Parts: sequence; structure tokens; C-alpha cells
Amino acid sequence: QVQLVESGGGLVQAGGSLRLSCAASRSIFGTNIMAWYRQAPGKQRELVARITSGGSTVYADSVKGRFTISRDNTKNTVYLQMNSLKSEDTGVYYCNRYSSWSPWGQGTQVTVSS
Repeated sequence: QVQLVESGGGLVQAGGSLRLSCAASRSIFGTNIMAWYRQAPGKQRELVARITSGGSTVYADSVKGRFTISRDNTKNTVYLQMNSLKSEDTGVYYCNRYSSWSPWGQGTQVTVSS
């Protein structure tokens, strides 16, 4: 079954931390570049970070130095460690391939209170 399941979101105060997880089916994960995206209310979905199968990473300027993407290739899981959270980080977070998107999962809500 082709699927993506995100978890780990929640309500946190500004300056706090959260760790998101995304379990993917093997057909999605494989050796593909995986990425985290987010969608704030009333805005388009945007790329937050991506990671190759070898661990090379790229981040959006807005999260550099605060977020860390990682992956466990043995578990078909990608993570997003989010530190020093800001109110503008609020949104629904999704994972997917960086290209050739699979059907989106339900996402996980992150709410940062100021």
C-alpha cells in the first residue's frame, strides 16, 4: 500500500521544540529524495527541507539553523527536528518525495503560540 503517515505535531510555545516523524511505504521511500512541506492557513504549501538517501540536506531560508531533517533508511522514516519555533512556523506539515509526489498523507498540525 502506498502511503505516508505523519505524526508528532502539537501545540507549543514560541521558542519550544517538536520532532515530527513520517513513516512511508517502501515504494515511496526507497532511495528517493524525501522532503518536508508545510501549509499555513490561507497559504500555498511550501518546501521546508529535503534530504537525499545519502543524507545531504537543503533547507528553506526561513528554517535554516533551527530545523534538522534526517532519515532512517532501515525504517523508511524521515524526521524533522524543529527548534526555536516561531509563530510563523504554524501550519500543517507533510512529507513526500521531493519530486514525483505520491498521494499526500493527512499531515500533522503544528501550532506555535506567541
